[in-house]
Amino acid sequence: MEQTGEYRIDVPRDLVWRELNDPDALGKCISGCQEVTRVDDEHFDVTVKAKIGPVSATFQAAVALADIDPPNSYVIQGNIKGGAAGFAKGSAKVDLADDAGATILRYAINASVGGKLAQIGSRLVDGAARKMANDFFAAFTAHLSDGATSRTVNEGVIDAADGSSEFGDDRSRVVASGPKANIDR
Repeated sequence: MEQTGEYRIDVPRDLVWRELNDPDALGKCISGCQEVTRVDDEHFDVTVKAKIGPVSATFQAAVALADIDPPNSYVIQGNIKGGAAGFAKGSAKVDLADDAGATILRYAINASVGGKLAQIGSRLVDGAARKMANDFFAAFTAHLSDGATSRTVNEGVIDAADGSSEFGDDRSRVVASGPKANIDR
């Protein structure tokens, strides 16, 4: 499975980078997330309960960050185990770019699945992956506009909570209504 996406997030790149590396922020934004634990600066353990087509399971993911270039890009490598539901393995290249005070986030995923997940068909798995990505980025954007951006400049973060945006005051719409996502089978 290959999937690409692009999102415009109406906060500065440094803030997006910091929150993408914060286990608490990630845990709040991943649908069905039960736990995100930082093992060290480059490794996380994630537990997520998810339903993909007729398969429902609790998935354990070991996530490693590689090719780290703060605050520009990294590669997320993951091994996911879902018991009888199956497994997945893959990587995602994440790139951040400035865009007039906002951030453009681009990602490209290359993954494979096995077990029951592979048996339910690539269309269901691809659709579920796209929905999970869209849900994550909608929640992530809402998190940034609601909580993370209210931190002060003294903490090293620009205060972007003024609500101004070419998309209006509801920043969660930026992602929820406007992602550019492509899935190749």
